[in-house]
Amino acid sequence: MKKNISFFLMLFMVVFTFAQKTISGKITDNDGVAIPSASVTIEEPGKDAILAYGITNSKGEYKVTFTSPESNVDLKVKAFNQKPLTKQISNSDQTLNFKMQSEATEIKEVQLKTKMITARGDTISYDLKAFNSKNDRTLADVMKKIPGIEVSTDGTIKYQGNAINKFYVNGKDLMEGGYGTINNSLPKDAVQKVEVLENHQPVKILQDKVPSDQAAINIKLKNSVTMTGRGEVGAGLGEQLLWNVKLTPMFFGQKSQWVVNYKANNVGEQVENEGNILAFGSGWEGRRINAGQNSWLNVENANTPNLPVRRYLMNNVHYLSANYLVNIDKKKEWELKASANYTNNSVERESHSETDYLVNGQAGPRVTQDIFNNFYTDKLKGELIFTKNAKKGFFKNTTSFSQYWNADRAITNRISTSASTNSRNGAEALESPTSSFQNSLSTIIPWKEKMVNVKSYLNYQTDRQTLDIAPASYLEIPGFTPGANAESVRQNFRLKTFEANHSANLGFSAKGWTFTPEVGFNFKSTTLNSSLTNLQNGDYFGYGDKYNNDLTYSTATPYGSLGVNYKGESWMLFANFPVNSNNIKADDPLRNVSKSSNKVTFEPNLFVQYSFASFWKASVTGNINNNFGEINSAYSGYMMTSPNGISVMDSNNPIPQNNSKTAGSRIEYRNPLNNLFFNINYSIGDTKRNLVAAPILDPVTGFTLIQYKELENHSKTNRFSAEVGKYFPKFKTNASVSYSNALTKSDAFLGDTPYLSKNNAQNYGFKLNNTYFSWMSLDYTLSFSRTKQDNIGLSGRLGTNTGFNHNLATFFYPIENHTIGFNWDQINTSDGTRNYNNAFFDLSYQFSWAKKKIDFELKWMNVGNRKVFETYSINDRTNSTTYSKIQLRPSQVMLTVKFNFK
Repeated sequence: MKKNISFFLMLFMVVFTFAQKTISGKITDNDGVAIPSASVTIEEPGKDAILAYGITNSKGEYKVTFTSPESNVDLKVKAFNQKPLTKQISNSDQTLNFKMQSEATEIKEVQLKTKMITARGDTISYDLKAFNSKNDRTLADVMKKIPGIEVSTDGTIKYQGNAINKFYVNGKDLMEGGYGTINNSLPKDAVQKVEVLENHQPVKILQDKVPSDQAAINIKLKNSVTMTGRGEVGAGLGEQLLWNVKLTPMFFGQKSQWVVNYKANNVGEQVENEGNILAFGSGWEGRRINAGQNSWLNVENANTPNLPVRRYLMNNVHYLSANYLVNIDKKKEWELKASANYTNNSVERESHSETDYLVNGQAGPRVTQDIFNNFYTDKLKGELIFTKNAKKGFFKNTTSFSQYWNADRAITNRISTSASTNSRNGAEALESPTSSFQNSLSTIIPWKEKMVNVKSYLNYQTDRQTLDIAPASYLEIPGFTPGANAESVRQNFRLKTFEANHSANLGFSAKGWTFTPEVGFNFKSTTLNSSLTNLQNGDYFGYGDKYNNDLTYSTATPYGSLGVNYKGESWMLFANFPVNSNNIKADDPLRNVSKSSNKVTFEPNLFVQYSFASFWKASVTGNINNNFGEINSAYSGYMMTSPNGISVMDSNNPIPQNNSKTAGSRIEYRNPLNNLFFNINYSIGDTKRNLVAAPILDPVTGFTLIQYKELENHSKTNRFSAEVGKYFPKFKTNASVSYSNALTKSDAFLGDTPYLSKNNAQNYGFKLNNTYFSWMSLDYTLSFSRTKQDNIGLSGRLGTNTGFNHNLATFFYPIENHTIGFNWDQINTSDGTRNYNNAFFDLSYQFSWAKKKIDFELKWMNVGNRKVFETYSINDRTNSTTYSKIQLRPSQVMLTVKFNFK
């Protein structure tokens, strides 16, 4: 880690050792007429490397900033129908005007050739045709190959390592952050180019006043009115009859857009997450969340492997969604957006695990467990959004509703070996309906030379959960003994949450600076009711008040803050300086306990970015945050949150107080002229807490009682990451390498024994896409991880766990319209002595009916018919190591017809 810090500081020193220089001026022809769109580049003498560049405006004016250690640099000017000009100049600030000699530009062939990556201002454009291969069909297929852009496994699009804040199609935000549906189903043939809008402020009235450090994606289609979409229908055989249906028609017009999406399968493809919000826009637009359940109670869950989901997911899913956008005024400033989606999903999962515990430095007992799960999901969500986004005002109101009817099941067998052997079987059932409602309003009204912003957010949610375990004798948890004759044990749970946030601010600007003083009031109230009972002959028998909860936890926070923003040619700054009056109260009438805390906190945050030499950006961040816990850190009645653990806090404990301080720095380079992108990041953090978990572990049974101690403790982190990506046009290859190192040190307890939990995780990554040969294309990703975990203060050492993953996807094109595909996933884990190697192979053949744009694909998944996945893991909290064997999808063959709607 010290080497990483030294390297990062050295890089900063190298970048800033040489002062930035600026060259400006005007370019005209022989008659003194300004030449627009001329390119001006700065290069080091004798080197074919561009330091910086600029484009002249309509008046022929240019400005280029650069950094170089050389005493002289070369300035080159090029323009259509003008003779190129090169001049060696001194490395200093200066104003240079040029007159260019007329020279007809000879066009040897009638051929238009566009650059694959171009930049103009804060917009970087990628020509999609330059990066696709013959086997690519959708936007997502190509996006994964574009330098500087990464598509995560959950569908999140990242630019230079950071998530985007908006996803537009022809400048319109139809999906409001849930862009997975379009990215996965928009045919590549409909797309002209992908635009990255750097430092994108989505609220138009703020674009020259409040800067942003996030980027947005705009998909520019070939036609302004486009009817398109993607469909697939497939059937196959494995251990059962298999089917897969995908139908996603889309329409993108000038006044309206819509997408309808129906996807259903039992082949292990996870489609229900396409509606998740992946981009959250600007805080000035109000507040949006991925509404979800407060999952307090859980059945015991079978392990899941570190594999692509399609390898192990035993599902039967139906997902239906619809999104609609329409302009409701002639100026196209007002938009109405409506969306709805429904999910019905059934999942099976099965695993076998063997956990070995360390006790006093010696090998302790082994707990062997087999778990079989059924998870049932029923979810409905609807959303309605009214928006006005104009230079003279902003309004946005978002109303959403979600309803869940979920149920989970588990059948378990647990064997504990110690002085005696203990074997138990259990049946577990969880019912968990949830209702959720949110409304967010934000409006910005211009007032003379100022702006008035009013925001309001309301959230109400109810969660009901019931967990049953039978027989009661399955539970042997320290501190809990069920009734001797109890046939089963039931945990009842109900949570009601109400949240309201209201604020108003006044913004005024002067010379690039914008100041926004704000006042606001945040309120949150949560009520928890729970009871632990047994169930015998249809009658309930409670275990008493110590197993019940009736708790109300509320937080009221009036605050005042000052926002400071600056946007110049090179510098960008935004900061907020809030002073919060935190008033927290917890009422527990069952124990006649009422606790409160009143704290005034100062929680500033700061971001500063400096752009230089056309291609470089450097930034620093810092913030202080205080958290006073939620209701999950305050309840004092024993609660069985899962069949393998009961948790509780001492009613005399004070209200939790967590103070977090973080600081970070970043250097970013993106050069569309030579297709090179990289970023380097370093951050440190320190969280101080007044309570620490002290689990009491019974290694004989493998169950844990989680308690808490009142003691100041810290969790400290150091993170370093770097990523470099480059596209090589000559070889039609996009390649990137990455590295990350995260060191975390946390104070912890096991029972009454204090220790320091130390976790050092390193990851090396490599990605390659190649389309050089007309008869073959190749996609390859590789990652190597090394995690070292130590519990300093506990006898014995946990050790080091390593992982090696790679994926090779190769496609051969022996004859026109025929494709043969080969896919190889390799996942290995090791602790130095035990090695588990898991290989998976797939084969495919595809015939393309080019005239109709229809593909016929025959695919054989898991050729080797590997049915289980083996891996090894370390748990620092319980001082144990676990060997897992997880059920996988068997070999299966699918015949699929794929087509575009138009």
